[in-house]
Amino acid sequence: MSLSPHQKTAGGLVLVVAVMGAASFAAVPFYNWFCRVTGFAGTTAVATEAPAEVLDRTVKVRFDASREAGMPWEFRPLQREMKLKIGETGLAFYEAYNPTDRTVAGTASYNVTPDAAGGYFAKIACFCFTEQVLAPGERVEMPVTFYVDPAIIDDPDGRYVRQITLSYTFHETALTEEQAALAAESATDVN
Repeated sequence: MSLSPHQKTAGGLVLVVAVMGAASFAAVPFYNWFCRVTGFAGTTAVATEAPAEVLDRTVKVRFDASREAGMPWEFRPLQREMKLKIGETGLAFYEAYNPTDRTVAGTASYNVTPDAAGGYFAKIACFCFTEQVLAPGERVEMPVTFYVDPAIIDDPDGRYVRQITLSYTFHETALTEEQAALAAESATDVN
């Protein structure tokens, strides 16, 4: 069975659309993986423990907080900056407050500037690893435990970094059915 030129063209176009769809589906996970591995675009590393080596050189870490448009929470760092030695574990806190009369879920995205520091700024524990759910009127302090990897001093660009800014942006996320049911249940308990 031979295909006509029109059928070959249509088949080729279907194949192109399928390949483009698959590529676009895979692009986001691949980009996220690439950024985590390379520190590209200020993406931080994730670690399970701090390094054994602590250098005498210090770095200033600044903390920044913002909200996506429409996110009703108040969100801020509890300290604006801290100095720590490279390799030393730091602990900082952010505060989130839900001033609304409804339960709101949120997820924090983050980055580090300058970009040269991204691959060397490692988080051991962070509120940004999981979704946060705040009940009406709830205020929480959320910790982030981190360090700057001593390998930064061997990087041609990283060795000149003296100040790093850790920025978080909170985005509202939809409540799961379970979270929505719990929120509705607690609202009826209050009323």
